[in-house]
Amino acid sequence: MATATIMLQNKSFRVLSLVAEQSIANTGLCLTDFAALEALLHKGPLTITQIQDKVRLASGSMTAAVDRLEKLGLVVRRASPIDRRARVVHLTAEGKRLAASSFERHAKDLEALMSALSEKEMEQLYGSLKKLGLLAAEKLEEQHLRLSSHGRAG
Repeated sequence: MATATIMLQNKSFRVLSLVAEQSIANTGLCLTDFAALEALLHKGPLTITQIQDKVRLASGSMTAAVDRLEKLGLVVRRASPIDRRARVVHLTAEGKRLAASSFERHAKDLEALMSALSEKEMEQLYGSLKKLGLLAAEKLEEQHLRLSSHGRAG
C-alpha cells in the first residue's frame, strides 16, 4: 500500500509541476526569472543572496537571472543604505507591472486547477502541505547544520 501511495504522489507531483511550469512559461518568463520577480514583488527590494534564499536557487543562476532582468529594464541594482558592499535589487515600474500580471495569471491557472477540490478538501490539503513543508524545512536545516559542523570539524 505504501509503495503504491508514494508512486501516485510522485506521479501527481510531476504532473502538477509540469502544469505549474507551463503556466509560468505562458507568462513569457523562465522559471528563474519568474521566481526572482515574484520574490521582489511580494517581499520588496532584496539583495541577490536574499532572493536566492527565498527561491532556493544557486548563486550563479540567480545572478544570471538578475542580469537578464536588468538588461530587460525590469530591475535595477542600487547601493545598500546599510552595507556599502551590498547591492539591492529593486523592481522598476515595468518590472512591477510585469511581475504583478505574470503572478496574477499564474495564480489564476493554479486556482483553476484547484477548483477540482471542495472547500474542505482545499483546507485539508493546505494544512497537510504546510505541515509537510515545515517538517521538510526542519530536516533540511538539520542536514545543513550537520554538514556545516562536519566541515568545520575536519
